[in-house]
Amino acid sequence: MDQSERLAALEARLAAAERRLGEVADVQAIERLQHQYGYYLDKCLYEEVVALFAREPEVRFLRGIYRGREGIRRLFLGRFTKRWSGGRNGPHHGHMLDHPQLQPVITVAPDGATARGRFRTLMMLGVHESAAGTHEAGTFQRWESALYENTYVREDGAWRIQVLELRHAWLCTYEQGWAHSPIWEDYVSVRYPEDPDGPDEISDSDWRMWPDTRVLPFHYPHPVTGEWVRPATGAVPE
Repeated sequence: MDQSERLAALEARLAAAERRLGEVADVQAIERLQHQYGYYLDKCLYEEVVALFAREPEVRFLRGIYRGREGIRRLFLGRFTKRWSGGRNGPHHGHMLDHPQLQPVITVAPDGATARGRFRTLMMLGVHESAAGTHEAGTFQRWESALYENTYVREDGAWRIQVLELRHAWLCTYEQGWAHSPIWEDYVSVRYPEDPDGPDEISDSDWRMWPDTRVLPFHYPHPVTGEWVRPATGAVPE
């Protein structure tokens, strides 16, 4: 190998290392973004949550599909603010909504412009007895488990949430536990504008919570076999 060939090989190795370092930095930035989302959500800082989204966002929640900035504002600054923070931005006395973001699997597209991320959250939420009159359910304490399969986009040099898909896996009261979970039927069913805080569209998904055990499709192939995992109730992503 002559000097020019060695130089070309070195440049190729440096370029590959730069791409890998860039991907690592992107994964860290996306994980940080998702964790920041979780911390803001904990304290009902819904204005701050909305600001984390891309210019053309979408949120999929309990079969409702909320599109665009106006759509996600109806969800976070309408539905959630009225239910959890007394109609204002910020925490409400006696309301607990902890949303830790766990088990991240992040895949950055080869062009570095978009990415996918899968997270789990194990939510602890409820209302203290001193605030019983501030929530429609009164005093309660509940566990919820859900999965995120999100899409991210790089805008103006920074990562933003483009599509947030939250699929609840199970919920239960603290007192009775998941073996006695109610069969959840309270999915979003009324669109905007009939419901002022409703979604733009109702999904045709038949996703159901525990004791149903269907699988939210993985955005990535198996890391060893390279095959797409095809559970009986899942599907290969588009």
